[in-house]
Amino acid sequence: MATNLSGLVKKLQDIMRSDPGINGDAQRIEQIIWALFLKVYDAKEEDWEMDEDEYHSVIPEKYRWQNWAHDDGKGTVRTGEELLDFVTELFTVLKNLPITPDMPKNKKIVRTMFEETNQYMKDGVLLRQVINVIDGIDLESYENMHALGDIYETILRELQSAGRAGEFYTPRAVTDFMAERIEPHLGEVMADFACGTGGFLVSWLRELEKQIKTPKDRELWNDSVYGIEKKQFPYMLAITNLLLHDIDNPNIDHGNSLLHDVLDYTEKDKFDKILMNPPYGGSEKKDVMSHFPDDLADSETADLFMSVILYRLKQGGRAAVVLPDGFLFGTDNTKVNIKKKLMAECDLHTIIRLPGSVFAPYTSITTNILFFDRTHPTEKTWFYRLDMPEGYKHFSKTKPMRLEHFEPVREWWDDRREIIEGDFPKAKCYTAEEIADNGYNLDLCGFPHEEEEILEPMELIQQYQTRRAALNQQIDTILARITAKLEENE
Repeated sequence: MATNLSGLVKKLQDIMRSDPGINGDAQRIEQIIWALFLKVYDAKEEDWEMDEDEYHSVIPEKYRWQNWAHDDGKGTVRTGEELLDFVTELFTVLKNLPITPDMPKNKKIVRTMFEETNQYMKDGVLLRQVINVIDGIDLESYENMHALGDIYETILRELQSAGRAGEFYTPRAVTDFMAERIEPHLGEVMADFACGTGGFLVSWLRELEKQIKTPKDRELWNDSVYGIEKKQFPYMLAITNLLLHDIDNPNIDHGNSLLHDVLDYTEKDKFDKILMNPPYGGSEKKDVMSHFPDDLADSETADLFMSVILYRLKQGGRAAVVLPDGFLFGTDNTKVNIKKKLMAECDLHTIIRLPGSVFAPYTSITTNILFFDRTHPTEKTWFYRLDMPEGYKHFSKTKPMRLEHFEPVREWWDDRREIIEGDFPKAKCYTAEEIADNGYNLDLCGFPHEEEEILEPMELIQQYQTRRAALNQQIDTILARITAKLEENE
């Protein structure tokens, strides 16, 4: 079996392309994910059986991965029509597993994972090949990686529409840097209200794991993250990802964080730390906006998530959030109201301006990291422009951003000073009064206009494709907002 992720995905895709039941990458993703989950869940159950004398699997013995998926080479394993019939039966059983309120989450998740999942393959011989490839994965060698998120992203890269709103994920360097700067402590709980494949949750867990010294510490660590994700594929991968990282009861809900009245949140709904890259570029309908106060109700998805964060961050809590430039310079009433609320209720102490190609090749939208604490109103905000590292013209899927590229920020963070390069500020502090007088425009310490870059033909084509995808996304968002307004006035 191929030892690298792209090789693994390519091998699985090549097998499924010959199956008459598979139509497109979305269905290929679904096939890969449900089998990966069962493979990982089976490995975890082996651990739980060793740790608990009375552990009983929620999956009936006949349908556990180890009892039907593994091919011992003796010619007795199910394949062809027999395998197709068995998997149809398997799905029926898993979709209808009995659930009780007192059941541990690690048992409830099996039914939740399969309630909206389908099996599309019609060739049982090819399905056996897929199962064999996944069964052959050495989970130990993948444990220290965001392996499952990478598999999902590897497939997304091949989708022409990969740059559409919500379909790109935060580079690991960014999630690791944000988790590091937010300073996790044992006993705290961190939340991500649009957790995707669980990148921020894993980065938090890795940073916090350094503090584990006792079995009690391990328990606190195990219960230190909460996520919610509305899309089925990334939700399934997030669950599997946490299981792989030794979280026995992944506290991840399948749902939409925006479909809850923010005024109804109580203290028990709040968190010590929040790490997020909210979906942006999307346009929400009136029924979603109705869950927010009128002065904060905006159709822009990222703006609504910012409001959710403000209502769910504990007093004394800390947050780090990735937001597009549009939030910083936006001067419409709703964006200004959100920024006023942010600065009145929290200390917005730092904004890091990120290079434009951090999310390449998914989108060319430029982004920023906002760091704020719910301690006191903002008195001053530091801005720092993180330039491209030396030797890089731009990031790409073959040359992605790495954690060491944040080293200039790390060096500056604890010894803040103003930095001027040429005629442009690279780092500068602005008072809350200055920001208010500027109409709450946070587009400060931005990137100076760059001279036109001469690229190789293929790089130029890729750049145009990325820009076109971003423009199409912006046009779709504007049209959706106009349509929503017209529907409101009917």
